[in-house]
Amino acid sequence: MPTQTEHVREANFDSIVGPTHNYAGLSPGNVASSTNRGEVSRPRDAALQGLAKMRALAKMGLLQGWLPPHPRPEFGVLREAGFTGDEAELVRTAAAEAPHLLARASSSSFMWAANAATVAPAPDTEDGRLHLAVANLRTMPHRRIEAPTTERILRRVFPDESRIVVHAAVEGDGLTDEGAANHTRLAVDDGPGTHFFVYGSRADSDVRPRRYVARQTLAASRAVADVLRIPESRRVFAQQHPDAIDAGVFHNDVIAVGNERVLLHHELAFLDPDSVLAELDRNLDGGLIPIRVPADRVSAEEAVRSYLFNSQLVTLPDGSMALVCPGECRDSAAVSAYLEDLVGDDANPITAVHVFDLRQSMRNGGGPACLRLRVGLRASDEEAVHPGCLYTESRYERLVDWVERWYPEELAASDLADPGLLVAARDALDELEGILELPGLYDHRS
Repeated sequence: MPTQTEHVREANFDSIVGPTHNYAGLSPGNVASSTNRGEVSRPRDAALQGLAKMRALAKMGLLQGWLPPHPRPEFGVLREAGFTGDEAELVRTAAAEAPHLLARASSSSFMWAANAATVAPAPDTEDGRLHLAVANLRTMPHRRIEAPTTERILRRVFPDESRIVVHAAVEGDGLTDEGAANHTRLAVDDGPGTHFFVYGSRADSDVRPRRYVARQTLAASRAVADVLRIPESRRVFAQQHPDAIDAGVFHNDVIAVGNERVLLHHELAFLDPDSVLAELDRNLDGGLIPIRVPADRVSAEEAVRSYLFNSQLVTLPDGSMALVCPGECRDSAAVSAYLEDLVGDDANPITAVHVFDLRQSMRNGGGPACLRLRVGLRASDEEAVHPGCLYTESRYERLVDWVERWYPEELAASDLADPGLLVAARDALDELEGILELPGLYDHRS
């Protein structure tokens, strides 16, 4: 069995959806994002649905936190394109002359906290500190603007550098990194973690998707593993199947999900699944529990439509595991039938399925797992987290009230041209600083 180490309790830090949540269809390869382009969004519902999921997981006994939204619009996008004037003028001019740039600057894509960073818990690292490596998200123009703000937020949420280190995004040719959506920590009991990195392409191979771009490179995954100070012996790298990417699996967490010793994955998830699973099993001293979902039960296309694998696989306080799924999994006859068989199978520890309405985020291409960043914490590390970003019922109630007062009920693309939306969003974020006890987080008043 693996050597005993300190107990790691997984925390879920969900991003609070921003007030400019909209359907601009900015993400090629993300089927839901492209399909719903131009539709009217419901930012208030999106934020409340996300908060409701956080509350439910906290009520299950899980450690739950939240990450504040990024300020939007990101005016640097507009100024770099040559627009000038005060911010109200920037919004009006961009809406008239370059609406696609205004949509990019207003995107709430930071809500996908699984792309914020990659995380290695303290017991797994060479210096015994928890490390977070911010993702550069260079593939998509609307996402590459996120890294500096993400870094600033994470440094406020995890301020104790003696125990937790936040690293800037990796930079360099060929280093395109999409964060924890392509990373899974596996471990047996309290044994050392094995860090499983999944990439879409590598520089020395022509094996890559034909329809969509592969967003994660092997070089980036290796660079992130170095930054996180994960020992070489605890790293496993695998290539995502290019056919899956072409089917709309833009991140590994759309086709596979793992927790402790369990890896739930579609048969099309990895290019060489037999060798990948064998290597993971060796790293876990024979303890891996692989659950392969065959394509004749759930096709890759149905996995993308339902976001079955973008469920959260969590360990409950009694030691059992549960899948936290979007409602779309129950809407799919094939997926629903598979889930019934899964929880009825005594050969795996998954005993329950919890279904949530996350339709607003699902319509933009992200489910339960996209909304959260998994952070493994020792008991001493929990004390190092900013307390305003850990769940309490009273703060949850204040956040719900805040959303209901400030967020638009509906948002069309044309609404982004209204400078009043900018003013309201800024006033809302000013109030949020007080709710989360993070004074000075947003610099838009300076």
